[in-house]
Amino acid sequence: MKTILAADIGGTNSRFAHFETGPESGLELVGTKWLPTAGAESFTGLLGQLQASDFPLSPDQANIAVIAAAGPVEHGSYCAPPYISWDIDLGRDQPGKLPEKSYLINDFVAQAYACRSPVGESAGVILPGKIVGDAAAGVIGAGTALGKAILVPIPGEGFLALPSEGGHATFPFISPEEFSFQQFYQEKSGRQHITGNLVVSGQGLRYLHWFLTGEDLEPREVTAGFAKGRNGETLAWAAKFYGRVCRDYALEVLARGGLYIAGGVAARTPEILTHADFRHEFLNSPTMGHILAEIPVFLIDNQDSGLWGAAFLGQQILQKG
Repeated sequence: MKTILAADIGGTNSRFAHFETGPESGLELVGTKWLPTAGAESFTGLLGQLQASDFPLSPDQANIAVIAAAGPVEHGSYCAPPYISWDIDLGRDQPGKLPEKSYLINDFVAQAYACRSPVGESAGVILPGKIVGDAAAGVIGAGTALGKAILVPIPGEGFLALPSEGGHATFPFISPEEFSFQQFYQEKSGRQHITGNLVVSGQGLRYLHWFLTGEDLEPREVTAGFAKGRNGETLAWAAKFYGRVCRDYALEVLARGGLYIAGGVAARTPEILTHADFRHEFLNSPTMGHILAEIPVFLIDNQDSGLWGAAFLGQQILQKG
């Protein structure tokens, strides 16, 4: 049996997991630990807290460590997450704290690998379709921001996940009423570039509801109304916008291996995905509607999906020797 330390370093919480795997066995989750990210002054300090906790695996004793972080990874070993006050540098932080085989990946790269792990296999079906085994899968999800990644099968080698920062691309508004919302968002937020990060995230719900109703509410107050059958117009717009970013990304990567929506806003508010306007917008293409109708859309709502994805990559590396 080999041991894998998986980590998912987020702006609020840092999740750790101990997995085991063998030559003829799958991944087995042994234990997890969540630590508040802001409770550490550095990544090294966070590892020290993990070492001193009741976590069942000493970080430096793992056969491999795969660390996912919410930000772009540079040179394969450095990440400065935009919503965390400290950075991660394996060249600086690894010695004595992590095993020799340690890898740093983007958090949505981890979500991509999770698609082919047990949590991906058990994902809920939002729109039916047929997975094409040798095709790429797309992964997308809105939370604090909009994350994206692509998973490509490599014959005889497993899978390769590729990162994206597509959430920073300008959101495609397409009607006079939507243009009015764009202008409203610009005026109220002081931002000129209204990106996907700003529209389908939690903060996007705030501005959308404000525009439609005149009520400036926190995102959690808006979504609480969804569950009680209120804020119907806001829900319809949110579903339409989420369907649009999913459709566009499914076409960009030709996600015939499936489009997977990871956690965040959708997991907390599944009404957005089950709304008729989500399906209508996802399929709304005058040229590629027939292709979109064949692409299955899934929701991964397991909060530990990033850990499973990181562990899946660790298992794949160990199997290659």
